Amino acid sequence: VIDNISTTTSINIDTNINSNLLNFYNTPIDDLKTILAGLNQPSYRAEQIRKWVYDKGANSFNEMNDVPSALRQQLSQIFTIGSLNIVSELKSKDGTIKRAYSLHDGQLIEAVLMPYDDGRNTACISSQAGCAMGCVFCATGQMGFARQLTSTEIFEQAQRYSSELKLRNQRLSNVVLMGMGEPLANYDNVIEAIHRISTEIGIGMRHITISTVGLAPRIRKLADSGLQVGLAVSLHQATDEKRSKLMPVNLRYPISELIDSIRYYIRKTNRRMTFEWALIRGETDTPEVARELGSLLQGLLCHVNVIPLNPTNGFDGKPTSKAGVDEFVNILQEYGIPATTRIRRGIDINAGCGQLKADLLRNKTKAVNKVDTIDSID
Repeated sequence: VIDNISTTTSINIDTNINSNLLNFYNTPIDDLKTILAGLNQPSYRAEQIRKWVYDKGANSFNEMNDVPSALRQQLSQIFTIGSLNIVSELKSKDGTIKRAYSLHDGQLIEAVLMPYDDGRNTACISSQAGCAMGCVFCATGQMGFARQLTSTEIFEQAQRYSSELKLRNQRLSNVVLMGMGEPLANYDNVIEAIHRISTEIGIGMRHITISTVGLAPRIRKLADSGLQVGLAVSLHQATDEKRSKLMPVNLRYPISELIDSIRYYIRKTNRRMTFEWALIRGETDTPEVARELGSLLQGLLCHVNVIPLNPTNGFDGKPTSKAGVDEFVNILQEYGIPATTRIRRGIDINAGCGQLKADLLRNKTKAVNKVDTIDSID
Protein backbone atom coordinates (compact mmCIF):
# COMPACT_ATOMS: atom_id res chain seq x y z
CA VAL A 1 0.00 0.00 0.00
CA ILE A 2 2.85 2.35 0.82
CA ASP A 3 6.08 2.24 -1.18
CA ASN A 4 9.63 2.55 0.12
CA ILE A 5 8.98 2.21 3.85
CA SER A 6 9.00 -1.58 4.18
CA THR A 7 11.99 -3.53 5.46
CA THR A 8 12.28 -7.25 6.06
CA THR A 9 13.60 -8.65 9.29
CA SER A 10 14.75 -12.26 9.32
CA ILE A 11 14.54 -14.04 12.65
CA ASN A 12 15.68 -17.58 13.12
CA ILE A 13 13.92 -19.05 16.13
CA ASP A 14 13.71 -22.82 16.48
CA THR A 15 10.20 -24.23 16.65
CA ASN A 16 9.07 -27.38 18.39
CA ILE A 17 6.13 -27.87 16.02
CA ASN A 18 6.52 -30.84 13.64
CA SER A 19 6.02 -29.29 10.20
CA ASN A 20 5.29 -32.70 8.68
CA LEU A 21 2.00 -32.95 10.58
CA LEU A 22 -1.28 -31.40 9.44
CA ASN A 23 -2.50 -28.39 11.41
CA PHE A 24 -5.86 -29.38 12.91
CA TYR A 25 -6.99 -25.74 12.85
CA ASN A 26 -6.43 -25.71 9.10
CA THR A 27 -8.49 -28.86 8.46
CA PRO A 28 -12.14 -28.41 7.38
CA ILE A 29 -14.61 -30.86 8.88
CA ASP A 30 -15.20 -32.61 5.53
CA ASP A 31 -11.45 -33.27 5.22
CA LEU A 32 -11.41 -34.55 8.79
CA LYS A 33 -14.26 -36.94 7.98
CA THR A 34 -12.34 -38.22 4.96
CA ILE A 35 -9.24 -38.85 7.08
CA LEU A 36 -11.30 -40.62 9.74
CA ALA A 37 -13.01 -42.75 7.11
CA GLY A 38 -9.56 -43.86 5.98
CA LEU A 39 -8.97 -44.98 9.56
CA ASN A 40 -12.24 -46.97 9.50
CA GLN A 41 -13.90 -44.54 11.92
CA PRO A 42 -17.57 -43.46 11.83
CA SER A 43 -18.26 -39.91 10.61
CA TYR A 44 -19.62 -38.77 14.01
CA ARG A 45 -16.06 -38.92 15.36
CA ALA A 46 -15.26 -35.74 13.43
CA GLU A 47 -17.76 -33.66 15.39
CA GLN A 48 -16.76 -35.39 18.62
CA ILE A 49 -13.10 -34.47 18.12
CA ARG A 50 -13.90 -30.89 17.06
CA LYS A 51 -16.00 -30.40 20.21
CA TRP A 52 -13.03 -31.44 22.29
CA VAL A 53 -10.86 -28.83 20.58
CA TYR A 54 -13.29 -25.93 20.17
CA ASP A 55 -15.78 -26.44 23.03
CA LYS A 56 -13.64 -28.06 25.72
CA GLY A 57 -10.32 -26.42 24.94
CA ALA A 58 -8.29 -29.60 24.38
CA ASN A 59 -4.71 -28.96 23.29
CA SER A 60 -3.82 -32.64 22.94
CA PHE A 61 -5.60 -35.69 21.55
CA ASN A 62 -4.65 -37.54 24.74
CA GLU A 63 -7.15 -35.37 26.64
CA MET A 64 -10.06 -36.81 24.63
CA ASN A 65 -11.03 -39.56 27.07
CA ASP A 66 -14.16 -40.69 25.20
CA VAL A 67 -12.17 -41.24 21.99
CA PRO A 68 -10.60 -44.73 21.62
CA SER A 69 -6.96 -44.70 22.72
CA ALA A 70 -5.79 -46.28 19.44
CA LEU A 71 -7.49 -43.48 17.48
CA ARG A 72 -5.97 -40.84 19.75
CA GLN A 73 -2.55 -42.24 18.98
CA GLN A 74 -3.27 -42.28 15.25
CA LEU A 75 -4.50 -38.68 15.32
CA SER A 76 -1.34 -37.60 17.16
CA GLN A 77 0.69 -39.03 14.28
CA ILE A 78 -1.36 -37.11 11.69
CA PHE A 79 -2.17 -33.75 13.29
CA THR A 80 -0.74 -31.08 15.49
CA ILE A 81 -3.32 -28.92 17.28
CA GLY A 82 -1.97 -25.58 16.15
CA SER A 83 1.26 -24.35 14.60
CA LEU A 84 2.26 -21.55 16.98
CA ASN A 85 5.12 -22.26 19.36
CA ILE A 86 5.46 -20.18 22.56
CA VAL A 87 9.01 -18.81 22.84
CA SER A 88 8.31 -16.33 25.63
CA GLU A 89 5.45 -15.66 28.03
CA LEU A 90 5.13 -12.82 30.53
CA LYS A 91 2.47 -12.46 33.21
CA SER A 92 1.55 -9.12 34.71
CA LYS A 93 0.43 -8.45 38.25
CA ASP A 94 -2.89 -7.25 36.75
CA GLY A 95 -3.45 -10.69 35.14
CA THR A 96 -2.41 -9.74 31.61
CA ILE A 97 -0.61 -12.52 29.72
CA LYS A 98 1.68 -11.61 26.83
CA ARG A 99 3.22 -14.18 24.50
CA ALA A 100 5.69 -14.25 21.67
CA TYR A 101 4.99 -17.09 19.25
CA SER A 102 7.38 -18.41 16.62
CA LEU A 103 5.89 -19.37 13.28
CA HIS A 104 6.90 -22.25 11.03
CA ASP A 105 9.49 -20.06 9.29
CA GLY A 106 10.96 -18.65 12.51
CA GLN A 107 9.17 -15.29 12.39
CA LEU A 108 7.89 -13.92 15.69
CA ILE A 109 4.46 -12.49 16.49
CA GLU A 110 2.79 -11.38 19.71
CA ALA A 111 -0.59 -11.95 21.33
CA VAL A 112 -1.95 -10.61 24.60
CA LEU A 113 -4.79 -11.75 26.88
CA MET A 114 -6.29 -9.02 29.07
CA PRO A 115 -8.70 -9.96 31.88
CA TYR A 116 -10.91 -7.25 33.37
CA ASP A 117 -12.61 -6.95 36.74
CA ASP A 118 -16.06 -7.09 35.14
CA GLY A 119 -15.38 -10.62 33.85
CA ARG A 120 -14.41 -9.75 30.28
CA ASN A 121 -11.43 -11.45 28.70
CA THR A 122 -10.04 -9.68 25.64
CA ALA A 123 -7.44 -11.10 23.26
CA CYS A 124 -5.28 -8.66 21.32
CA ILE A 125 -3.90 -10.48 18.27
CA SER A 126 -1.53 -9.83 15.38
CA SER A 127 -2.29 -9.77 11.67
CA GLN A 128 1.24 -9.50 10.24
CA ALA A 129 4.77 -10.45 11.23
CA GLY A 130 6.13 -6.94 11.63
CA CYS A 131 4.53 -3.90 10.02
CA ALA A 132 5.24 -1.73 6.98
CA MET A 133 3.41 1.38 8.20
CA GLY A 134 6.46 2.90 9.92
CA CYS A 135 4.70 4.79 12.76
CA VAL A 136 7.63 6.34 14.63
CA PHE A 137 6.35 5.72 18.17
CA CYS A 138 5.41 2.05 17.61
CA ALA A 139 7.83 -0.76 18.50
CA THR A 140 6.45 -2.94 15.68
CA GLY A 141 6.70 -0.15 13.13
CA GLN A 142 10.35 0.39 14.10
CA MET A 143 11.28 -3.20 13.20
CA GLY A 144 9.81 -3.33 9.66
CA PHE A 145 7.66 -5.81 7.78
CA ALA A 146 8.36 -9.55 7.33
CA ARG A 147 5.20 -11.16 5.90
CA GLN A 148 1.43 -11.49 6.04
CA LEU A 149 -0.05 -13.97 8.51
CA THR A 150 -2.34 -16.64 7.15
CA SER A 151 -5.96 -16.66 8.28
CA THR A 152 -5.22 -19.74 10.40
CA GLU A 153 -2.25 -18.07 12.12
CA ILE A 154 -4.49 -15.12 12.99
CA PHE A 155 -7.34 -17.36 14.15
CA GLU A 156 -5.11 -19.60 16.25
CA GLN A 157 -3.95 -16.72 18.46
CA ALA A 158 -7.53 -16.19 19.62
CA GLN A 159 -8.31 -19.92 19.73
CA ARG A 160 -5.35 -20.68 22.00
CA TYR A 161 -6.51 -18.18 24.62
CA SER A 162 -10.11 -19.34 24.22
CA SER A 163 -9.10 -22.98 24.86
CA GLU A 164 -7.16 -22.11 27.99
CA LEU A 165 -9.98 -19.98 29.39
CA LYS A 166 -12.46 -22.82 28.86
CA LEU A 167 -10.29 -25.10 30.96
CA ARG A 168 -10.79 -22.55 33.78
CA ASN A 169 -14.56 -22.35 33.14
CA GLN A 170 -14.15 -18.89 31.63
CA ARG A 171 -14.67 -17.64 28.10
CA LEU A 172 -12.99 -15.31 25.66
CA SER A 173 -15.42 -12.41 25.26
CA ASN A 174 -13.68 -9.95 22.92
CA VAL A 175 -11.02 -9.94 20.23
CA VAL A 176 -9.18 -6.85 19.02
CA LEU A 177 -6.84 -6.87 16.02
CA MET A 178 -4.53 -4.31 17.57
CA GLY A 179 -1.39 -6.43 17.79
CA MET A 180 1.48 -6.47 15.32
CA GLY A 181 0.72 -5.37 11.78
CA GLU A 182 -1.90 -3.41 9.84
CA PRO A 183 -5.03 -5.61 9.60
CA LEU A 184 -6.50 -3.86 6.56
CA ALA A 185 -3.26 -4.44 4.63
CA ASN A 186 -3.91 -8.18 5.06
CA TYR A 187 -7.61 -7.77 4.34
CA ASP A 188 -8.67 -11.16 2.94
CA ASN A 189 -6.89 -13.25 5.58
CA VAL A 190 -8.14 -11.01 8.37
CA ILE A 191 -11.76 -11.23 7.20
CA GLU A 192 -11.54 -15.02 6.89
CA ALA A 193 -10.05 -15.24 10.40
CA ILE A 194 -12.81 -13.02 11.79
CA HIS A 195 -15.48 -15.29 10.33
CA ARG A 196 -13.81 -18.28 11.99
CA ILE A 197 -13.45 -16.47 15.32
CA SER A 198 -17.17 -15.75 15.20
CA THR A 199 -18.40 -19.18 14.04
CA GLU A 200 -15.87 -21.52 15.65
CA ILE A 201 -15.07 -19.72 18.92
CA GLY A 202 -18.52 -18.14 19.24
CA ILE A 203 -17.59 -14.48 19.60
CA GLY A 204 -20.16 -12.14 18.08
CA MET A 205 -19.02 -9.78 15.34
CA ARG A 206 -19.84 -6.77 17.52
CA HIS A 207 -17.26 -8.03 20.02
CA ILE A 208 -14.48 -8.06 17.42
CA THR A 209 -12.60 -4.84 16.59
CA ILE A 210 -10.27 -4.07 13.70
CA SER A 211 -7.69 -1.34 14.22
CA THR A 212 -6.15 0.54 11.30
CA VAL A 213 -3.72 3.40 10.71
CA GLY A 214 -6.17 4.70 8.13
CA LEU A 215 -6.10 2.85 4.81
CA ALA A 216 -9.02 4.80 3.36
CA PRO A 217 -9.93 2.46 0.44
CA ARG A 218 -9.95 -0.56 2.76
CA ILE A 219 -12.16 1.27 5.27
CA ARG A 220 -14.69 1.75 2.45
CA LYS A 221 -14.33 -1.91 1.48
CA LEU A 222 -14.96 -2.96 5.09
CA ALA A 223 -18.04 -0.73 5.17
CA ASP A 224 -19.36 -2.40 2.01
CA SER A 225 -18.75 -5.90 3.44
CA GLY A 226 -21.68 -5.59 5.84
CA LEU A 227 -19.67 -7.03 8.73
CA GLN A 228 -20.79 -5.64 12.08
CA VAL A 229 -17.28 -5.52 13.53
CA GLY A 230 -15.93 -2.53 15.39
CA LEU A 231 -13.53 -0.12 13.70
CA ALA A 232 -10.77 1.80 15.47
CA VAL A 233 -8.59 4.31 13.61
CA SER A 234 -5.17 5.33 14.95
CA LEU A 235 -5.19 9.10 14.40
CA HIS A 236 -2.69 10.69 16.86
CA GLN A 237 -2.55 14.10 15.14
CA ALA A 238 -5.24 16.30 13.62
CA THR A 239 -3.30 18.13 10.87
CA ASP A 240 -1.54 16.64 7.86
CA GLU A 241 1.78 18.30 8.63
CA LYS A 242 1.94 16.91 12.16
CA ARG A 243 0.43 13.50 11.40
CA SER A 244 2.76 12.81 8.48
CA LYS A 245 5.75 13.20 10.80
CA LEU A 246 4.40 10.50 13.11
CA MET A 247 2.66 8.27 10.58
CA PRO A 248 4.02 8.00 7.01
CA VAL A 249 0.68 6.52 5.87
CA ASN A 250 -0.70 10.06 6.02
CA LEU A 251 1.39 10.97 2.97
CA ARG A 252 -0.64 8.43 0.97
CA TYR A 253 -4.03 8.93 2.63
CA PRO A 254 -4.21 12.45 4.11
CA ILE A 255 -6.66 13.34 6.83
CA SER A 256 -9.35 14.71 4.50
CA GLU A 257 -9.46 11.42 2.55
CA LEU A 258 -9.38 9.40 5.76
CA ILE A 259 -12.27 11.35 7.31
CA ASP A 260 -14.31 10.99 4.08
CA SER A 261 -13.88 7.21 4.27
CA ILE A 262 -14.90 7.23 7.93
CA ARG A 263 -18.05 9.23 7.14
CA TYR A 264 -18.83 6.63 4.47
CA TYR A 265 -18.26 3.82 7.01
CA ILE A 266 -20.62 5.44 9.51
CA ARG A 267 -23.33 6.00 6.87
CA LYS A 268 -23.12 2.41 5.65
CA THR A 269 -22.96 0.68 9.04
CA ASN A 270 -24.73 3.17 11.32
CA ARG A 271 -22.08 2.27 13.88
CA ARG A 272 -20.05 4.56 16.09
CA MET A 273 -16.36 4.22 15.43
CA THR A 274 -13.37 4.83 17.67
CA PHE A 275 -10.31 7.02 17.26
CA GLU A 276 -7.13 5.97 19.06
CA TRP A 277 -5.00 8.85 20.27
CA ALA A 278 -1.56 8.35 21.86
CA LEU A 279 -0.80 11.18 24.28
CA ILE A 280 2.85 12.18 23.84
CA ARG A 281 3.99 14.86 26.26
CA GLY A 282 4.39 18.23 24.55
CA GLU A 283 3.42 16.86 21.10
CA THR A 284 -0.06 15.38 20.99
CA ASP A 285 -1.40 16.37 24.43
CA THR A 286 -1.51 20.16 24.38
CA PRO A 287 -4.73 22.22 24.65
CA GLU A 288 -4.05 23.53 21.12
CA VAL A 289 -3.89 19.99 19.71
CA ALA A 290 -7.02 19.00 21.64
CA ARG A 291 -8.91 21.88 20.00
CA GLU A 292 -7.61 20.89 16.57
CA LEU A 293 -8.92 17.39 17.17
CA GLY A 294 -12.22 18.70 18.51
CA SER A 295 -12.75 20.81 15.38
CA LEU A 296 -11.86 17.87 13.11
CA LEU A 297 -14.21 15.35 14.72
CA GLN A 298 -17.10 17.55 15.78
CA GLY A 299 -20.38 16.09 14.50
CA LEU A 300 -18.99 12.61 13.77
CA LEU A 301 -20.55 9.54 15.39
CA CYS A 302 -17.36 8.63 17.21
CA HIS A 303 -15.54 8.10 20.46
CA VAL A 304 -11.91 8.90 21.30
CA ASN A 305 -9.69 6.57 23.30
CA VAL A 306 -6.83 8.58 24.72
CA ILE A 307 -3.81 6.47 25.57
CA PRO A 308 -0.81 7.74 27.54
CA LEU A 309 2.21 6.77 25.44
CA ASN A 310 3.83 3.39 26.01
CA PRO A 311 7.54 4.34 25.81
CA THR A 312 9.77 2.32 23.45
CA ASN A 313 13.54 2.21 23.00
CA GLY A 314 13.29 3.58 19.45
CA PHE A 315 11.28 6.72 20.33
CA ASP A 316 12.18 9.49 22.76
CA GLY A 317 8.62 10.65 23.51
CA LYS A 318 7.26 10.62 27.07
CA PRO A 319 3.76 9.85 28.36
CA THR A 320 1.42 12.63 29.45
CA SER A 321 0.79 13.38 33.12
CA LYS A 322 -2.61 12.53 34.62
CA ALA A 323 -3.47 16.24 34.80
CA GLY A 324 -2.62 16.59 31.10
CA VAL A 325 -4.80 13.60 30.25
CA ASP A 326 -7.75 15.02 32.16
CA GLU A 327 -7.40 18.45 30.51
CA PHE A 328 -7.26 16.88 27.04
CA VAL A 329 -10.41 14.84 27.67
CA ASN A 330 -12.26 17.85 29.08
CA ILE A 331 -11.47 19.98 26.01
CA LEU A 332 -12.80 17.27 23.68
CA GLN A 333 -16.00 17.12 25.70
CA GLU A 334 -16.45 20.85 25.09
CA TYR A 335 -16.77 19.93 21.39
CA GLY A 336 -19.34 17.24 22.18
CA ILE A 337 -16.87 14.41 21.61
CA PRO A 338 -16.95 11.59 24.17
CA ALA A 339 -13.47 10.57 25.25
CA THR A 340 -12.12 8.17 27.83
CA THR A 341 -8.68 7.16 28.98
CA ARG A 342 -7.88 3.58 28.01
CA ILE A 343 -7.07 1.36 30.97
CA ARG A 344 -3.40 0.52 30.61
CA ARG A 345 -2.81 -3.20 30.97
CA GLY A 346 0.42 -5.10 31.47
CA ILE A 347 2.60 -2.01 31.99
CA ASP A 348 5.01 -3.99 34.19
CA ILE A 349 5.64 -6.50 31.38
CA ASN A 350 5.86 -4.03 28.45
CA ALA A 351 2.63 -5.38 26.96
CA GLY A 352 2.55 -2.72 24.22
CA CYS A 353 2.60 -3.89 20.62
CA GLY A 354 5.98 -5.20 19.47
CA GLN A 355 7.85 -4.67 22.74
CA LEU A 356 8.35 -8.33 23.64
CA LYS A 357 9.58 -9.21 20.15
CA ALA A 358 11.95 -6.23 20.25
CA ASP A 359 13.34 -7.42 23.58
CA LEU A 360 13.86 -10.94 22.22
CA LEU A 361 15.66 -9.57 19.15
CA ARG A 362 17.91 -7.36 21.27
CA ASN A 363 18.81 -10.28 23.53
CA LYS A 364 19.56 -12.43 20.49
CA THR A 365 21.75 -9.70 18.98
CA LYS A 366 23.64 -9.31 22.26
CA ALA A 367 24.26 -13.07 22.38
CA VAL A 368 25.52 -13.12 18.77
CA ASN A 369 27.76 -10.10 19.36
CA LYS A 370 29.18 -11.74 22.48
CA VAL A 371 30.04 -14.89 20.53
CA ASP A 372 31.63 -12.82 17.75
CA THR A 373 33.73 -10.98 20.33
CA ILE A 374 34.90 -14.23 21.90
CA ASP A 375 35.70 -15.73 18.47
CA SER A 376 37.82 -12.69 17.60
CA ILE A 377 40.11 -13.15 20.60
CA ASP A 378 43.32 -15.03 19.66
